[in-house]
Amino acid sequence: MDKRVLKQEMLKILQPEQVLADDLDLMYYSYDSSFLTKLERVYPDIVVLPRATEQVQRIVRFAYENNIPVTPRGAGTGETGGAVAFNGGIVIDLSTWDEIVEVDVSNMQVVVRPGVIHADLNNHLAKFNLFFPPDPGSSLMCTIGGMVANNASGLRAVKYGCTEQYVLGLEVVLPNGEVITTGGIRSKAIKNVSGLNLTKLMVGSEGVLGIITKIRLRCWPKPKARGIAMAVFSKLDDAPATVLEVYQAGILPSGIEILDKSAIKAVNQFKPEIGLPEDAEAILLFEVDGNAPSVEWEGTNIVEIAKRRATKVEWATDPQRMASLWEGRSVTATAAARVRPDGSRVFAGEDISVPLSRVAEALRAIRSLGEKYGIPVVNYGHIGDGNVHTAPVIDPENPAEAEKANQLVHEIHLLAIELEGSTTGEHGVGAVRRQYAELEHGEALKVMRLIKNAVDPKGIMNPGKLI
Repeated sequence: MDKRVLKQEMLKILQPEQVLADDLDLMYYSYDSSFLTKLERVYPDIVVLPRATEQVQRIVRFAYENNIPVTPRGAGTGETGGAVAFNGGIVIDLSTWDEIVEVDVSNMQVVVRPGVIHADLNNHLAKFNLFFPPDPGSSLMCTIGGMVANNASGLRAVKYGCTEQYVLGLEVVLPNGEVITTGGIRSKAIKNVSGLNLTKLMVGSEGVLGIITKIRLRCWPKPKARGIAMAVFSKLDDAPATVLEVYQAGILPSGIEILDKSAIKAVNQFKPEIGLPEDAEAILLFEVDGNAPSVEWEGTNIVEIAKRRATKVEWATDPQRMASLWEGRSVTATAAARVRPDGSRVFAGEDISVPLSRVAEALRAIRSLGEKYGIPVVNYGHIGDGNVHTAPVIDPENPAEAEKANQLVHEIHLLAIELEGSTTGEHGVGAVRRQYAELEHGEALKVMRLIKNAVDPKGIMNPGKLI
């Protein structure tokens, strides 16, 4: 459709400030954080910013009748090209629709619109002594709608799990413009096994089945106490062995993070005052939360277990000391980008997930792959659930280095599958990992595509993503 006609049609539904069609505006929607969109910029035909279900419904219905691709988008913090319009068409930006509709304290639930920022939601819930547990690193920027579409998790998934465990119901605009409510149209129940679980189907569907316009979330009571233990290891294999032993002792920390040798070096280069031990092969950080006596008991036992293998162990409940112990982990992502003065970190191959028993093997293999391609890589992540974040550092303006990085990333993805893991633990598939869908899912991929075709027979909803 001619772009001028498309703009005129959108202006019949929305106010002028809700319709973006200038080249400069569209440029901001031509990328996300992914390496792919740094190499290949693609522009939508138009961007719209609806703030009502009826507006989304009318936009999608128009797109369906005219075979126009639709790409939903939150804050654009994704690392897979999932919210970028590779086929052109309409980008529906939901980030300005940020209403917290209801906090239902009696039922420990909250109802929100998709553009609410994760950190803002938890700041609001804290007034009611509640919180929404999934804790992505992009908390200050990412939207709840994006978290649901991507089934995000983060630092505390080892205890609190992924977003899907908290989504009780959704309002979704389907590709033909129809609106459905999953989880029961009147339900405020926490438990509900009535009907097919369409909520689970929509969570993590990355916008290929519809547009999420309202979200009912379960909340948890906010923990009263917190503590952090740090353990330093001279042998890489001792880190996952210690994690396993902590689990076997009946302890479930709220977070378990690892920095391998590459991350320790990067942190010390970036902020020498942190002073992580240079000769260490790995550092583990355990976070426990709950009531004060249980936190102290768990922390004391983690220390005793870690001492069997670690060269140094420290436990803290003082807020200032906890912040100091956690600082190395908190700056790792930034530090990774500084390991090479003439390079920068690229977000690719950054989210593999492997069984806990194979984390050390994965870290060693990624280190070898980096040496094979002559690319520095920094490894860290959520070892408690086997989720490894890898940060290749290259000069992205150098085509030869970019090509090598793509080969490195391809081998990292294949490595994850070979180690009985996945190409992605929490960042999603988008456009960059779609090529591995058959290798990961086999015959099940056919069923996924049957579902997609049944819900979206014209294939207008976020084409080229996920499956």
